[in-house]
Amino acid sequence: MRHVEKWRLALDMLDEQAEWGSPRLPVVADAGYGDCTRFRLGVEERGLDYVVALKAGTSAHPGEAEPVRPPRNGGRGRRPKPHYPKPASSLREIAMAAGRDAYQEVAWRQGTRKTKGNPSAAMTSKFAVFVVRPANRDIPRADDGTLPAKLLLVEWPDEANEPTDYWLSNLPADTPIDQLVDLAKIRWRIEHDYRELKTGLGLDHFEGRSWTGWNRHVTLVAIAQAFCTMVRLDPKQDAPA
Repeated sequence: MRHVEKWRLALDMLDEQAEWGSPRLPVVADAGYGDCTRFRLGVEERGLDYVVALKAGTSAHPGEAEPVRPPRNGGRGRRPKPHYPKPASSLREIAMAAGRDAYQEVAWRQGTRKTKGNPSAAMTSKFAVFVVRPANRDIPRADDGTLPAKLLLVEWPDEANEPTDYWLSNLPADTPIDQLVDLAKIRWRIEHDYRELKTGLGLDHFEGRSWTGWNRHVTLVAIAQAFCTMVRLDPKQDAPA
């Protein structure tokens, strides 16, 4: 069996979902996928929106940056290709250059730890949105050398000395920051479900060696997790103690 990269497997899963007729919802992913240019391009080629995490060192140009076309040397020969006059910056540099005043408080869900200062247990932090042009040689450019503009969502908590998290999105430029934050933070639900599958329902307890046995084990665990989810979503059911 030949090796297949994780990002290719993820795109195959998106194709399979499309065949099932699943809703075409935005794709969310951690930096393991978000930093892969070919994965992001593949998602866009399928006509899907995304909000994916990136590492702070990922390079990009500010949204207002424009490429220039140098003149021909001596007026002869092929004219040089357009290029950006300044080197790309890291996402960290772009985020910090804006200063703390550019960040606003956004709440994305209700937590469980209530305090005197936060009686509703709202999960909040400081966020800002910037327009950037990710700089990677695999990204197709327009005829004038322009790189595609994307939205960069950055989280900079009050207690942190610098921004802590970065997300890139191809959603429209007028997308409300609350919506971007909700999509960026929805991965918490995925991590929660995976932890429940492993620790509560025994996903990692299988010790057999056959494909059939493993497939049956995973299927039963997935059904059990789906049942637990249905119980949680049923307003007639009392919350578990």
